[in-house]
Amino acid sequence: MQINLTGHHVDVTPALKEFVDTKISRVERHFDNLTHVNVILTVEKLRHKAEATINISGAQVYADSTEDNMYSAIDSLVDKLDRQVKRHKEKTKDHHAREVNKRVRFAEI
Repeated sequence: MQINLTGHHVDVTPALKEFVDTKISRVERHFDNLTHVNVILTVEKLRHKAEATINISGAQVYADSTEDNMYSAIDSLVDKLDRQVKRHKEKTKDHHAREVNKRVRFAEI
């Protein structure tokens, strides 16, 4: 997985980059086929905004978050991405195969 981190009106420090990397790895835990992550951190007066686009095999997931602190904005961003990736994984899962296996087992009995 490739993480592209960009900052608008904010310096991307090594500590901030490491924080984003560890948080994004939490999303990768739920879905292994993440190909590319683009994260943009922005500061506008007192608003700290974090937005990300994740390229998953077959789809794109986007989320953004605005908070008073950059670290809390990244935390809430990753929570949103995590929910969306879980939902995408459930949609792509073949639920019908489970029904076929149940029918086969009942037919054997």
